[in-house]
Amino acid sequence: MAITLSKGQKVDLTKTNPGLTNIVVGLGWDVNKYDGGQDFDLDSSVFLLGANGKCASENDFIFYNNTKGANGAVEHTGDNRTGAGDGDDEQVKINLFGVPDSIQKIAFTITIHDAETRNQNFGQVSNSYVRILSESNGQELIRYDLGEDFSIETAMVVCELYKHGNDWKFNAIGSGFSGGLASLCRNYGLQV
Repeated sequence: MAITLSKGQKVDLTKTNPGLTNIVVGLGWDVNKYDGGQDFDLDSSVFLLGANGKCASENDFIFYNNTKGANGAVEHTGDNRTGAGDGDDEQVKINLFGVPDSIQKIAFTITIHDAETRNQNFGQVSNSYVRILSESNGQELIRYDLGEDFSIETAMVVCELYKHGNDWKFNAIGSGFSGGLASLCRNYGLQV
């Protein structure tokens, strides 16, 4: 049975699941009734971070146009442009023990494509969640429902996986950003 977390909670991932190597991080959301006449496209991105909390290079920014990183240990499976339907809207596959030692933290984010131009924000999004699945059997291990406490934000840090000794842990973040993807990139040490 999956562990359900609230904002700010942390939990062991590998210590409580011995033998877990390959996971799928599923992110999902729904768009509230919206009559702005524009498509509503949310995108998940992953930032591979060193001990300083920053990306070493642009190669450590994983998204729909750069789908693999960490020597192939992290793979974004593709862009869902509508968020329609049930289940995960976007997924990231990770071989936890294939991640190079230089990467100490993996941050998962969601942004709204062209949010400022389209006058869109996370106040118009509902049912957002992230979940961790065992890739081998599809079992849901961890789930974090983000809730509805966002209004003007156009980007959000959903969660982080981080190394603690030889183990991986999960941190439910749920922190909103204004300024979209550019502000997230700057936050993680990338030039925009």
